[in-house]
Order: sequence, then structure tokens, then C-alpha cells
Amino acid sequence: MKRLVPMAICYDFDGTLAPDNMQEYGFVKKLGITPEAFWKKANELALDQKADGILTYMKISIDESQKRNLPITRDDFRAYGKSITFFEGVEDFFGRINAYALSKGVKAEHFIISSGLKEMLEGTSIANQFTEIYASTFLYDENAAAVWPAMALNYTTKTQYLFRINKGCLDVTDSEGVNRHVQKDCKPVPFENMIYIGDGMTDVPCMSMLAKAGGHTLAVYKEGQKERAFELNRDGRAHMVAPADYREGTKIDLFVKAVIDKIAADANLKSVVSKK
Repeated sequence: MKRLVPMAICYDFDGTLAPDNMQEYGFVKKLGITPEAFWKKANELALDQKADGILTYMKISIDESQKRNLPITRDDFRAYGKSITFFEGVEDFFGRINAYALSKGVKAEHFIISSGLKEMLEGTSIANQFTEIYASTFLYDENAAAVWPAMALNYTTKTQYLFRINKGCLDVTDSEGVNRHVQKDCKPVPFENMIYIGDGMTDVPCMSMLAKAGGHTLAVYKEGQKERAFELNRDGRAHMVAPADYREGTKIDLFVKAVIDKIAADANLKSVVSKK
């Protein structure tokens, strides 16, 4: 039986698969503050302390919950994740793309690489579509309440996970494996067989790195917010720009299928050339 060609499609989440920040789906409301006030506190703390903005929003989450005596557990976060809604076509996208890829002799795997909260993403209706969900997460105390950041993904640390996928070193605790030298031909998923889909500035390093390595990048936008996505395209970070609509026949759908066609054709050409 002919071996399937490996492929990875990597997604940011907020603004890419879902229209709003995931923290605003119930969690911030439970704290009794507005989303605007929540982000204002996090951003001001980052500026005042010269801190990473991802770490400060996680600290504010813990501070505000403790202040109100409302401990937040992993199960609470997952429950909030169940209420997250998506752009049109997202929930059907993965199965449709997987089937198309298989018809071309390609095995597509999907990964989230997000600065949002892994616990919330695990509660979404699409969580089982991903081989791995890479996102920020908390440490929990003996009462299962969030007490400290365990992992924080910002715009530069997100690139680490492209290398993990490339090398097949998916366990986030394996620091030795991800840094081990591996010959290009021995890497399970070549960068050329990857797509990164994102919408904003936290995606710039991933897009830039993957584009330079021969991969494929796509900037998406929601209605009325084109400027940032087109800037990513003008600056050479994103190969294409598309509305955040994942239904069949849309620009996203056609782009991903075209990349699958290219990956299949490149693998076939390599096979023909290598025959003696």
C-alpha cells in the first residue's frame, strides 16, 4: 500500500477560527467586569511592569477570581469553551479537508497554536479534530483551582511548535527532542508540507518563518477588518488573504485544497526522480 504523504495545517484561534477572544465567552462575565476593563488591566500591568502581555492577562485572570472568591478550575474553563462559536464553515471544514487530502494520497493533520487558553479550547466542539492543541495553560492547586501560569505562548514562542510538528516531537515537556539535530529528509512533516492560518500580529513570526522555509501562509479577516490581513500579505508574511469563511468553495477552502494538490504533485515528482 502506498504511504500517505504527511501534511500539517496549523491555526491560530481567536480571530482565525472564532470571531472573538475566547476569554470573553462567559469567563470574563463571571468575574463581573467588562471585556474592555479586563484587557485594560492586563495591558496596563504589562506596560507598568515591562511584562509579557500573555502572562499579565493570565495573572489578572487569577487575581480577579481570587478577589471575588471565585476559584476557576480546569472544568470551569472547559465549560466556558463549550459556548465558543466559530466562523461559518469551521465545524465542517476539517472532515471535508481530510477527505480531500486522502483522495490525493495525503494525510492532513490539524494543530492549534494559540496564545489563548488550552483548557477552554479543550472544551470546544472542534477539539477532537486536532492532533495537538498548543496554547497557554495554568497550574492548579490541590482544590483544582488555577493558581499560576504553566505555559504561555506569545508571538515568538509560537514558532517552537512548528519545529515540534516538523520533527515529530509533539510532547511540550520534551525540550531535548525539539532541539536535537535531525536531517531534513528524516523529519516527519517537512515545512514545505505545512500551512499556517492566522489573523494578526501574534502570527507574524510563525508566518515569516514558515514562508521562508517553503511552507504556505494564509491571513484571514472578519468583515470590516481587512487592513491587518492585507498588511501581512504586503509585508510578505502571508501568501494569500481571505475572509474568515471556511465553507466549501470559499477562498480558504480553495487555497488549502490547492496546497494539498501541490504537496501531492511534489511527492509524486520526487518519487519519479528518485527511481533509477
